[in-house]
Amino acid sequence: MLKTATVALCLLSVNLFSCLLFGLDKLLALLHRRRIPEATLLTLSFLGGSVGAMLGMTLFHHKTDARAHPGFVWGVPAMFLLELAACQYFFL
Repeated sequence: MLKTATVALCLLSVNLFSCLLFGLDKLLALLHRRRIPEATLLTLSFLGGSVGAMLGMTLFHHKTDARAHPGFVWGVPAMFLLELAACQYFFL
């Protein structure tokens, strides 16, 4: 039970951080300031923050253009499906 709770807390944390980072990157873009690297945003998605990344993309309407950001539009949902499969494999 402790293992499941720890994993859930880690996933919640990385998803919240990922969503907030997308919001911060959007704010920095609007202010014409130095941005958060795309590799950082995608890495957070890969490390379990895909739900937060998708929420941040939708909520802040950030990196949602498929022509300009195909890695985000297609890669983040793909990461979510991989994470879902991993959770089912390891925890069910």
